[in-house]
Formats: sequence, structure tokens, C-alpha cells
Amino acid sequence: MAERRVTIGWPEGLHARPASVFVRATASLGVPVTIAKAAGGNPVNAASMLGLLALGAEGGEEVVLASDAPEADAALDRLATMVEQGLDALPEA
Repeated sequence: MAERRVTIGWPEGLHARPASVFVRATASLGVPVTIAKAAGGNPVNAASMLGLLALGAEGGEEVVLASDAPEADAALDRLATMVEQGLDALPEA
């Protein structure tokens, strides 16, 4: 399973607008991804708005993105960059 540990770059964390941006980006990749708080959190589907909001991840917290799909590395790299830099869209591949 591929994993990326990243610190959330959005000051407001994964709430409201950043969560919506992240969910759309994850769904657009077509790769199943989970996200969990690095401090022992339970993983949730990264393409689920409800799951992401329930995670309660704040700005500056570390999260773990994971996937066991064959093409996971490239997808996780793009998502990790997006989360760390607090971008409004996925970076180019």
C-alpha cells in the first residue's frame, strides 16, 4: 500500500471549501484513496465529503493519504502536493 504523510496547508484545515476542493480532486483521479489523521485516526474515503468533514482535520495537522491501487503513487503525489500547499486545484501530473 502506498502512503504519503502530509501537513495540511489550508489554514482552516479540511473544512468547507478546502474539503470540497479536495473531494472533487480525489474523485477526478479515479483512484481509491483514504485519508486519516496521522495521530492514530481511522481512515475515511477521501472522496466522501461527509467522511472528510467527520475527520475534523485542522490546518497544520499531519494526515496520511493511502491507496493500494496500481497507479496510486502518481495520484498520491499530486494529492499530497495539493494538501501541503493548500492549492485550489490539483497540480499537473
